[in-house]
Amino acid sequence: MILIDSDVLLDVALVREPHFADSERLLLAIEGGTEEAAMAWHTVANISYFVGRYKSDAAAREFIERLQRSLGVPATGSEDLVFGLSLPMNDFEDAMQVAAARTCGARFIVSRNERDYANSPIKSYLPSSALAMLR
Repeated sequence: MILIDSDVLLDVALVREPHFADSERLLLAIEGGTEEAAMAWHTVANISYFVGRYKSDAAAREFIERLQRSLGVPATGSEDLVFGLSLPMNDFEDAMQVAAARTCGARFIVSRNERDYANSPIKSYLPSSALAMLR
């Protein structure tokens, strides 16, 4: 099990270069059954907001429907919030990603912001590195 950070999924949804290719290959590998994967609950809201803003609400819903077919969403709650607050991380959204990753038993988090996860108890990898690890 791995957890995919919002930035990686938004790279696919918004075709953000130069990151799109590796992120799309990772998502296709997951869709093909190479690895079980999850996204945090709040990631869905991030996707809805940004894709809705830069494309359309219909495009956001379509992409979320694609994701829900192959990515689980771990059930998180107050205990996970407290855990996220306890982490020595500068970006609280990333701490929430770590809490979700812990809840679903993720081996690692896939993110383009490795530096932001320096103090995370769960290691993060770039999409290209994660792809190599899945093969």
